[in-house]
Amino acid sequence: MRIIPAIDLLNGQCARLEQGQYQKQKIYHKDPLYMAQKFEAHGMKYLHLVDLDGAKKGQLVNWHIIEKIALKTNLKIDFGGGIKTEQDLITAFNSGASQITAGSIAVKNPDMVTTWLKKYGADKIILGADIKDEYISISAWTEKTAIKLWDFLENYKQKGIKQIICTDISKDGMLQGPAFELYQKIQQKFPDLKLIASGGVGQITDIENLKNIQIEGVIIGKALYENKINLKALEKYVS
Repeated sequence: MRIIPAIDLLNGQCARLEQGQYQKQKIYHKDPLYMAQKFEAHGMKYLHLVDLDGAKKGQLVNWHIIEKIALKTNLKIDFGGGIKTEQDLITAFNSGASQITAGSIAVKNPDMVTTWLKKYGADKIILGADIKDEYISISAWTEKTAIKLWDFLENYKQKGIKQIICTDISKDGMLQGPAFELYQKIQQKFPDLKLIASGGVGQITDIENLKNIQIEGVIIGKALYENKINLKALEKYVS
């Protein structure tokens, strides 16, 4: 199982939101590179980097931070937030991202994302499925759509998507456990998709339970910053 620490960028600093609400934000560290190097020092191989500034603005903002982390670590960076055009995509890749997560753009411009899948390959494009009550939410979670999660996944499975990050917004930042039932349901309906769990992880037993249901990977954010999960304790799960 992939252990994927998260860095959410707000004003260029490491921050966390609660249930996606910008008015409920907390800055944890001013230097994202410091955190990335700390994760790597504990054996982490992956990084989920989210440009909250970009997501809110609707365009790539913090590409220079991708570049800095990519130059000074060997972490495989999955980047999302504010990617709206192919030029944004190219900038992210040129800055050092190994993959990008297509979230809002996958709803607003599915033809473009389909083109990206064909051009860059399904190993480079992750589908971001941020949900509330099983409906997709977009634009930094400020806009709930009428698109059901299941229709969204089926549509993109047919387009060739192989990996998804699914975040239950109601769980995010609450540290009260991931959406286990939802993830098992996704796995039953879409056994061929590589599912990365995001949101709600609050203790090491959550990692163990996700491993037991054979999740592809798990993104961990606030639990690390709040010291609910010790990086040392995560080392044995790194594969």
